[in-house]
Amino acid sequence: MSGRLSYVLPLRSRPGDGGIEELTRYLEWVGERADLVVVDGSDRNGFRNHRERWGAFATHVPPADDIRCANGKVRGVLTGLRLATEEVVVIADDDVRYDDDSLEQIGRLLADADLVRPQNYFDPLPWHARWDTARILLNRALGSDFPGTLGVRRSFLDSIGGYDGDVLFENLELIRTVTAAGGRVVDAPDLFVRRRPPTFARFLEQRPRQAYDDWAQPLRFALFLVIGPAIAARPRGLVLAAGAAILAAGLGRARHEGSAVFDRISPLLAPLWVTERAVLAWVALSRRLVGRGCPYAGTVILRAANPPRVLKRRLRSPLAG
Repeated sequence: MSGRLSYVLPLRSRPGDGGIEELTRYLEWVGERADLVVVDGSDRNGFRNHRERWGAFATHVPPADDIRCANGKVRGVLTGLRLATEEVVVIADDDVRYDDDSLEQIGRLLADADLVRPQNYFDPLPWHARWDTARILLNRALGSDFPGTLGVRRSFLDSIGGYDGDVLFENLELIRTVTAAGGRVVDAPDLFVRRRPPTFARFLEQRPRQAYDDWAQPLRFALFLVIGPAIAARPRGLVLAAGAAILAAGLGRARHEGSAVFDRISPLLAPLWVTERAVLAWVALSRRLVGRGCPYAGTVILRAANPPRVLKRRLRSPLAG
């Protein structure tokens, strides 16, 4: 690599989590190339097990006691940023798998940016990963996807006091915060970073949470609320709507050299994903209206993310940070 970087992994193991040997091999590989910081919110036994495996090549710590926020991942990220020794920092979920080329590329892009958003893809591809790939492709067709990893400049985040940890959609919150503070955000839809698919149980758990995330994007949320009633009122439009979803997903696959990593079958599942989101949008609406919010890692979070205007107002305040 042309330059040194830090790699921050916020982690919380759960009963039944597997793949520890594969993750250990990957983290050892990262530790040879970067300043690796693992912020581990696991229980006592899990933390001890991880320390024994990773302590030789990573800074392995619990989340900082003085950082309190509803979203445990944000708490882990903010703790890791304190300990990162390099200016260029990669933040990644535990299922993200960089290689030498993608680490090199994100480091190079951060030489002239404050935040870089790469593109995840699933490999291998069980059927439920294809289902979620349809979501990725639709996002690419209509704008940008939201990956499980971002690259940031540590000094910029330090200068603005980090970002809000009491929201659900933490990656969008971080992107919006950097933008609101005047930072340069670079979308890199052709910087492909592999992601291991979730277990089927984890996939099911993510469905309502990802639907609740759409509260942060009101126009998108309203669209999904309308889709179900519109099709019910005109059932003949179902075929046309399904065809439009498949075409849009195919466009997302074709854009920015996506066909290099995205398969041909996943676009065909786009109508199923749209149907899922159209149903769960009403679940998200009902939870918000009764003030229940979205369950997340043992707590409940009401806000999906702060609107850009709110973040700009906060960052202009003399008390910001």
